Amino acid sequence: MSKNHHKVIIIGSGPAGFTAAIYSARANLSPLVFEGNQPGGQLTITTEVENYPGFENGIMGPELMDVMRKQAKRFGAEFAYKYIERVDFSKRPFKLFSGKEIYTADAVIIATGASAKLLGIPSEQEYMGFGVSACATCDGFFFKNQEVIVVGGGDSAMEEANYLTKFASKVTIVHRREGFRASQIMLERAKKNPKIEFVLNSLIEEILGKNENGRKSVTGVRLKNVKTNQTTDIKIDGIFMAIGHKPNTEIFKDMLEMDESGYLKVKNGSTYTKIEGVFAAGDVADKTYRQAVTAAGMGCMAAIDAERWLESQE
Repeated sequence: MSKNHHKVIIIGSGPAGFTAAIYSARANLSPLVFEGNQPGGQLTITTEVENYPGFENGIMGPELMDVMRKQAKRFGAEFAYKYIERVDFSKRPFKLFSGKEIYTADAVIIATGASAKLLGIPSEQEYMGFGVSACATCDGFFFKNQEVIVVGGGDSAMEEANYLTKFASKVTIVHRREGFRASQIMLERAKKNPKIEFVLNSLIEEILGKNENGRKSVTGVRLKNVKTNQTTDIKIDGIFMAIGHKPNTEIFKDMLEMDESGYLKVKNGSTYTKIEGVFAAGDVADKTYRQAVTAAGMGCMAAIDAERWLESQE
C-alpha cells in the first residue's frame, strides 16, 4: 500500500475530529487527521470556554483544541494541515483528494463541523470573540447585567434571546423584516418576556467598538432601517448572531444522505452513514445540541464504530 494509505482518515479537527483521533490512535489504527481551513474548528473563534467538563476555571477555546491535538499526537495520530477538496466513496479503499495528492483509507470519519452564518461585514470579524458571538449557550454567561442584541428571526434567534435574559439586563432582537420564520410558540414566548425588545425592518450596518491597550470590546451598533434608510447608533455590550448554521458538507453532496439543511444523516444511536465504513460525528451531523462536549462524545462513538466495523471486515 502507498504511504498515503491509512486505516482511518478523519476529516476535520474540532472536538469531534480530535476525540475520534484520540480513540482511534489508542486502538492502534494510526489515524491521519486533515485539519482543513479552520484547524481546531469553531472553538478557535471562541475566547473562553467555561462549560467543558474538567476545566474548573475555564479554558481558552484555541488552548483546549491545542491540548486535544497534543493528546491525540501522543498516541500516534498524524496531522495534515491540508484541505480535502473531493472524495470518492464509490468503492473501497475510499479516495480523498487534496491538491494534487490522493489519499486512501479503509474507513473515514467525517467531522467537518458547521459554520455559523454571519453578516459578512469586516467589523464582525474584528470583534468575533470580543463581544460578537454565534453561540448564546457558550458565551451568554459573560454578559451578566449587560445589554445585548440577537440578530435573526427564526426559532434559534428566539431561543437564544430567551436564554440570554437569564444573564443580560436587556435583549434586543434585530430582524430585517416584519415577519418571522420562528414558530408561533417560540415567538410568543419571546414577546411575553419583559426583558426582550424587538427592532424590526432593520439590519446591522456596522459594529462599533474600542481597542484599549490591545483589549477589544464592542460598544454599540449602527442600525439601518431598510424601509427609511435611516441609521441610528445604539449603545450595546454584545451581539449574538442567530441567523443559522451551515454544515460543511458540500463535498459529500449526492454521496451521503443529508437533511434539508445539509446536515449528514446517521443511523439512529450510532455514527454510521448510509455508506459502510463512512462515519459522521459532531456538528456536521448534529443540529440540535452543537456543543463541544457533545461533539467530543460523537467523536468517541465514531472511533469505536469504525474500529468495530474494521474488525468485522477482516
